Amino acid sequence: MSSTSAAPAAKPPMREALVAAAFQLFLERGYEQTTVDDIVALAGVGRRSFFRYFPSKEDVVFPDHERCLADMTAFLATDDEEHEPVRRVCDAARLVLGMYAENPSFSVQRYRLTKQVPGLRAYELSVVWRYERALAGYLRDRFADRPDGTLRADVVAAAVVAAHNNALRSWLRSDGLGDAGAALDHALGHVQKTFGRAAGPASAPTRIGPLPTGRPEDVVVLVSRRDAPLWRVVQELEAARGRT
Repeated sequence: MSSTSAAPAAKPPMREALVAAAFQLFLERGYEQTTVDDIVALAGVGRRSFFRYFPSKEDVVFPDHERCLADMTAFLATDDEEHEPVRRVCDAARLVLGMYAENPSFSVQRYRLTKQVPGLRAYELSVVWRYERALAGYLRDRFADRPDGTLRADVVAAAVVAAHNNALRSWLRSDGLGDAGAALDHALGHVQKTFGRAAGPASAPTRIGPLPTGRPEDVVVLVSRRDAPLWRVVQELEAARGRT
Protein backbone atom coordinates (compact mmCIF):
# COMPACT_ATOMS: atom_id res chain seq x y z
CA MET A 1 0.00 0.00 0.00
CA SER A 2 1.47 3.33 -1.02
CA SER A 3 1.51 6.26 1.33
CA THR A 4 1.83 9.93 0.72
CA SER A 5 3.59 12.31 3.03
CA ALA A 6 1.66 15.26 4.34
CA ALA A 7 2.46 18.55 2.70
CA PRO A 8 4.57 20.82 4.88
CA ALA A 9 2.65 23.52 6.67
CA ALA A 10 2.74 26.81 4.83
CA LYS A 11 4.84 29.48 6.45
CA PRO A 12 2.91 32.44 7.81
CA PRO A 13 3.21 35.68 5.85
CA MET A 14 6.28 37.68 6.81
CA ARG A 15 4.23 40.37 8.53
CA GLU A 16 2.53 37.80 10.75
CA ALA A 17 5.84 36.05 11.41
CA LEU A 18 7.41 39.30 12.60
CA VAL A 19 4.48 40.03 14.93
CA ALA A 20 4.59 36.49 16.34
CA ALA A 21 8.35 36.68 16.89
CA ALA A 22 8.09 40.10 18.52
CA PHE A 23 5.43 39.04 21.01
CA GLN A 24 7.24 35.83 21.84
CA LEU A 25 10.30 37.87 22.78
CA PHE A 26 8.28 40.55 24.59
CA LEU A 27 6.77 37.85 26.79
CA GLU A 28 10.09 36.07 27.38
CA ARG A 29 12.45 39.04 27.81
CA GLY A 30 10.30 42.09 28.23
CA TYR A 31 9.53 44.85 25.76
CA GLU A 32 12.39 47.18 26.62
CA GLN A 33 14.94 44.34 26.53
CA THR A 34 13.90 43.23 23.04
CA THR A 35 15.51 44.87 20.01
CA VAL A 36 14.55 44.89 16.36
CA ASP A 37 17.64 42.76 15.70
CA ASP A 38 16.29 40.18 18.17
CA ILE A 39 12.94 40.11 16.40
CA VAL A 40 14.31 39.67 12.89
CA ALA A 41 16.75 37.00 14.09
CA LEU A 42 13.93 34.94 15.56
CA ALA A 43 11.74 35.49 12.49
CA GLY A 44 14.63 34.55 10.20
CA VAL A 45 14.54 37.74 8.10
CA GLY A 46 16.67 40.85 7.72
CA ARG A 47 16.24 44.29 9.27
CA ARG A 48 15.15 45.69 5.92
CA SER A 49 12.23 43.28 5.89
CA PHE A 50 11.14 44.48 9.33
CA PHE A 51 11.12 48.13 8.36
CA ARG A 52 9.28 47.35 5.16
CA TYR A 53 6.28 46.51 7.33
CA PHE A 54 6.81 48.46 10.54
CA PRO A 55 8.36 51.93 10.94
CA SER A 56 9.34 51.20 14.55
CA LYS A 57 9.25 48.60 17.30
CA GLU A 58 6.12 50.27 18.69
CA ASP A 59 4.28 49.69 15.41
CA VAL A 60 4.72 45.92 15.61
CA VAL A 61 2.61 45.98 18.79
CA PHE A 62 -0.29 47.53 16.85
CA PRO A 63 -0.05 45.82 13.46
CA ASP A 64 -3.75 45.93 12.62
CA HIS A 65 -4.73 49.51 13.39
CA GLU A 66 -3.76 51.02 10.04
CA ARG A 67 -5.97 48.53 8.23
CA CYS A 68 -8.80 49.04 10.70
CA LEU A 69 -8.59 52.82 10.48
CA ALA A 70 -8.69 52.57 6.68
CA ASP A 71 -11.69 50.23 6.83
CA MET A 72 -13.52 52.53 9.22
CA THR A 73 -12.79 55.60 7.08
CA ALA A 74 -14.04 53.78 3.98
CA PHE A 75 -17.18 52.72 5.85
CA LEU A 76 -17.93 56.32 6.79
CA ALA A 77 -17.19 57.49 3.24
CA THR A 78 -19.96 55.24 1.87
CA ASP A 79 -22.51 57.18 3.92
CA ASP A 80 -25.61 58.77 2.42
CA GLU A 81 -28.25 61.11 3.78
CA GLU A 82 -30.48 58.21 4.85
CA HIS A 83 -28.00 57.17 7.53
CA GLU A 84 -28.53 58.75 10.93
CA PRO A 85 -25.05 60.18 11.66
CA VAL A 86 -24.78 59.23 15.33
CA ARG A 87 -25.84 55.67 14.62
CA ARG A 88 -23.36 55.61 11.74
CA VAL A 89 -20.37 56.48 13.94
CA CYS A 90 -21.58 53.95 16.52
CA ASP A 91 -21.54 51.30 13.80
CA ALA A 92 -18.04 52.46 12.85
CA ALA A 93 -16.96 51.83 16.46
CA ARG A 94 -18.33 48.31 16.18
CA LEU A 95 -15.95 47.72 13.26
CA VAL A 96 -13.02 48.64 15.52
CA LEU A 97 -14.19 46.28 18.24
CA GLY A 98 -14.49 43.55 15.64
CA MET A 99 -10.78 43.96 14.89
CA TYR A 100 -9.94 43.21 18.52
CA ALA A 101 -12.40 40.32 18.69
CA GLU A 102 -10.87 38.63 15.64
CA ASN A 103 -7.94 37.47 17.79
CA PRO A 104 -8.84 37.60 21.49
CA SER A 105 -5.63 36.03 22.78
CA PHE A 106 -3.46 38.52 20.88
CA SER A 107 -5.63 41.44 21.99
CA VAL A 108 -5.35 40.38 25.63
CA GLN A 109 -1.57 39.95 25.34
CA ARG A 110 -1.26 43.42 23.84
CA TYR A 111 -3.48 44.91 26.55
CA ARG A 112 -1.26 43.44 29.29
CA LEU A 113 1.90 44.57 27.54
CA THR A 114 0.60 48.09 27.00
CA LYS A 115 -0.29 48.41 30.67
CA GLN A 116 3.31 47.63 31.58
CA VAL A 117 5.09 49.96 29.14
CA PRO A 118 4.40 53.73 29.43
CA GLY A 119 5.69 54.39 25.92
CA LEU A 120 3.18 51.96 24.46
CA ARG A 121 0.34 53.57 26.41
CA ALA A 122 1.29 56.92 24.87
CA TYR A 123 1.42 55.32 21.42
CA GLU A 124 -1.98 53.75 21.95
CA LEU A 125 -3.46 57.13 22.91
CA SER A 126 -2.16 58.56 19.65
CA VAL A 127 -3.91 55.73 17.79
CA VAL A 128 -7.15 56.42 19.66
CA TRP A 129 -6.83 60.09 18.75
CA ARG A 130 -6.71 59.19 15.04
CA TYR A 131 -9.91 57.16 15.32
CA GLU A 132 -11.60 60.02 17.13
CA ARG A 133 -10.50 62.52 14.48
CA ALA A 134 -11.91 60.30 11.73
CA LEU A 135 -15.27 60.10 13.49
CA ALA A 136 -15.30 63.83 14.20
CA GLY A 137 -14.40 64.66 10.59
CA TYR A 138 -17.36 62.65 9.32
CA LEU A 139 -19.72 64.23 11.85
CA ARG A 140 -18.53 67.75 11.08
CA ASP A 141 -19.61 67.26 7.48
CA ARG A 142 -22.99 65.89 8.53
CA PHE A 143 -23.57 68.61 11.14
CA ALA A 144 -22.22 71.46 9.04
CA ASP A 145 -25.62 73.15 8.74
CA ARG A 146 -26.45 72.92 12.46
CA PRO A 147 -25.78 75.51 15.16
CA ASP A 148 -22.59 74.48 16.99
CA GLY A 149 -22.17 71.69 14.45
CA THR A 150 -18.40 71.44 14.96
CA LEU A 151 -18.78 71.36 18.73
CA ARG A 152 -21.47 68.70 18.52
CA ALA A 153 -19.35 66.62 16.17
CA ASP A 154 -16.34 66.70 18.48
CA VAL A 155 -18.39 65.90 21.58
CA VAL A 156 -20.21 62.98 19.94
CA ALA A 157 -16.94 61.57 18.56
CA ALA A 158 -15.35 61.73 22.01
CA ALA A 159 -18.41 60.06 23.55
CA VAL A 160 -18.33 57.22 21.01
CA VAL A 161 -14.63 56.63 21.67
CA ALA A 162 -15.18 56.69 25.44
CA ALA A 163 -18.04 54.19 25.15
CA HIS A 164 -15.97 51.92 22.89
CA ASN A 165 -12.97 52.02 25.22
CA ASN A 166 -15.11 51.31 28.28
CA ALA A 167 -16.56 48.18 26.69
CA LEU A 168 -13.24 47.10 25.17
CA ARG A 169 -11.29 47.36 28.43
CA SER A 170 -13.98 45.55 30.34
CA TRP A 171 -13.75 42.71 27.83
CA LEU A 172 -9.95 42.66 27.90
CA ARG A 173 -9.91 42.57 31.69
CA SER A 174 -12.08 39.43 31.45
CA ASP A 175 -9.26 37.87 29.36
CA GLY A 176 -11.49 38.09 26.30
CA LEU A 177 -14.10 35.73 27.75
CA GLY A 178 -17.03 38.13 28.06
CA ASP A 179 -19.44 39.26 25.38
CA ALA A 180 -17.65 42.27 23.92
CA GLY A 181 -20.40 43.03 21.42
CA ALA A 182 -23.12 43.14 24.07
CA ALA A 183 -21.01 45.39 26.28
CA LEU A 184 -20.38 47.77 23.40
CA ASP A 185 -24.05 47.82 22.39
CA HIS A 186 -24.96 48.76 25.95
CA ALA A 187 -22.37 51.55 26.09
CA LEU A 188 -23.24 52.92 22.66
CA GLY A 189 -26.90 52.85 23.60
CA HIS A 190 -26.19 55.69 26.01
CA VAL A 191 -24.51 57.67 23.24
CA GLN A 192 -27.37 57.17 20.81
CA LYS A 193 -29.99 57.98 23.45
CA THR A 194 -28.22 61.22 24.33
CA PHE A 195 -27.08 62.46 20.93
CA GLY A 196 -29.12 60.56 18.34
CA ARG A 197 -31.90 61.92 16.18
CA ALA A 198 -34.51 61.34 18.88
CA ALA A 199 -32.51 63.30 21.47
CA GLY A 200 -33.64 66.76 22.51
CA PRO A 201 -31.81 69.99 21.61
CA ALA A 202 -28.56 70.94 23.26
CA SER A 203 -30.40 73.20 25.69
CA ALA A 204 -32.46 70.27 26.98
CA PRO A 205 -30.19 67.20 27.06
CA THR A 206 -31.56 63.75 27.74
CA ARG A 207 -30.77 62.52 31.24
CA ILE A 208 -29.76 58.88 31.45
CA GLY A 209 -30.79 57.37 34.77
CA PRO A 210 -31.38 59.13 38.08
CA LEU A 211 -28.89 61.47 39.63
CA PRO A 212 -26.94 59.93 42.53
CA THR A 213 -28.55 60.58 45.86
CA GLY A 214 -26.90 62.15 48.87
CA ARG A 215 -24.87 64.79 46.97
CA PRO A 216 -27.38 66.64 44.76
CA GLU A 217 -25.30 69.80 44.66
CA ASP A 218 -22.07 68.12 43.55
CA VAL A 219 -20.40 70.05 40.73
CA VAL A 220 -17.13 69.17 39.00
CA VAL A 221 -15.21 72.09 37.48
CA LEU A 222 -12.47 71.04 35.07
CA VAL A 223 -9.73 73.41 33.90
CA SER A 224 -7.94 72.27 30.74
CA ARG A 225 -5.77 73.74 28.00
CA ARG A 226 -7.69 75.24 25.07
CA ASP A 227 -5.74 73.08 22.61
CA ALA A 228 -6.09 69.86 24.61
CA PRO A 229 -7.58 66.98 22.54
CA LEU A 230 -11.05 65.87 23.58
CA TRP A 231 -9.88 62.42 24.64
CA ARG A 232 -7.60 64.11 27.16
CA VAL A 233 -10.44 66.31 28.45
CA VAL A 234 -12.70 63.26 28.86
CA GLN A 235 -9.88 61.38 30.60
CA GLU A 236 -9.31 64.27 33.02
CA LEU A 237 -13.04 64.54 33.68
CA GLU A 238 -13.31 60.84 34.46
CA ALA A 239 -10.36 61.11 36.84
CA ALA A 240 -11.87 64.17 38.53
CA ARG A 241 -15.20 62.44 39.00
CA GLY A 242 -13.43 59.47 40.53
CA ARG A 243 -11.90 61.74 43.17
CA THR A 244 -15.19 63.39 44.19
